[in-house]
Amino acid sequence: MMVEKQNRMNHSEKKEDSKKEESDSVNTKQHSRSNHSLSTGHNENKNNLFTNWNIALIAISLIIIIFNQIQINSLTGASFFSFSSKSDTLSLAGGKDLSKLDISSIKSTGHTVAAVFPVENIKTQDDAMFIMFPSGTPDYGQALGVSYDEPVTSLATLANMYRGLQAEVQKNNPQAWQRFLSLALKPVGISCEYCCGVGPIGINAKGDSTCGCQHNPALLSVALYLTAYTDYNDGEILREVMRWKTLFFPKNMIELGLTVAGGDTSKLNLPGMVGGC
Repeated sequence: MMVEKQNRMNHSEKKEDSKKEESDSVNTKQHSRSNHSLSTGHNENKNNLFTNWNIALIAISLIIIIFNQIQINSLTGASFFSFSSKSDTLSLAGGKDLSKLDISSIKSTGHTVAAVFPVENIKTQDDAMFIMFPSGTPDYGQALGVSYDEPVTSLATLANMYRGLQAEVQKNNPQAWQRFLSLALKPVGISCEYCCGVGPIGINAKGDSTCGCQHNPALLSVALYLTAYTDYNDGEILREVMRWKTLFFPKNMIELGLTVAGGDTSKLNLPGMVGGC
């Protein structure tokens, strides 16, 4: 009897121990699930934070890039979206129609600047730079291997091609050659007048450069190529020459633009010449 009672007690204790173990197991699983949930939530928050931080950095970088581009373009006269077409050249210069420009009325480089650029819009140095400084690549740039954005390299390229271009056009397109002579022998500014003092005419009657520097034949190359190989009229050719001349002689040309417009030239802070003679 005593043994049977003892067995019952032992059996009851085992049941209680079993229930306790099951309860502990359940608690352990619940605790584990709770910890996993917290850990997962923490990781998700970290991932979200990391993603948001990346997005913020990208946005800030884009804003800085755009701001810097706008600042650069404000000096060169280009819009943020630059184009290399002839129509863009016209828009940057104020959209002036130069097809009816009377070349015979031009007696100096200053007259040319006034004729091909909207100088009435020039009040400050920044205005002059916006209107007269080109940027990007002109529509003939790829053919010649030149770009407004690389004035020194382009200067050497243009200067080195003049003699070959001169011989080629004289032989193959005498009509274009005569048209070029007629334009370049007028005092319209197709010359290196600011580095060598040759004045606004940079060739002799045979079409040879009257100066041994790079700037003179470079400007002659622009005028001759556009005369012989494009449909540019004389006014548009002069405008292109003036744009390159502004790149080569920033201080002199911007000062000239301001002077023609009646602006203040006392505070100019620009390099006198780009490239060497």
